Amino acid sequence: MIMISGAEKSYLEKIFGNSAQTVVLENLLKNRGEFIYLSGIARETGLSHSSVARVIEPLIENNLVIEKRLGKQIRTFALNEENDAMNLIIKCYHSLVALQNRD
Repeated sequence: MIMISGAEKSYLEKIFGNSAQTVVLENLLKNRGEFIYLSGIARETGLSHSSVARVIEPLIENNLVIEKRLGKQIRTFALNEENDAMNLIIKCYHSLVALQNRD
């Protein structure tokens, strides 16, 4: 999530910084279990389409994110919940959200 001036950062951003990749990963974590359009990620995060496409590539290459193409142009993405590393990231994210909600 891109933080608006004065808004509190998520724990994920506090730990890993407000990089485009962190913002995209957090968007996918919030939409867990769904395939999200690249344009939807861009819209929800405030990032450009090209930024989303660029920062999601390493997540795909490391098998953390699954890409599903619909036709030639439309790209959708979801977390790869069969990947052990992604499952650890999901658990970590849920723990961080719980801590943030407790504060």
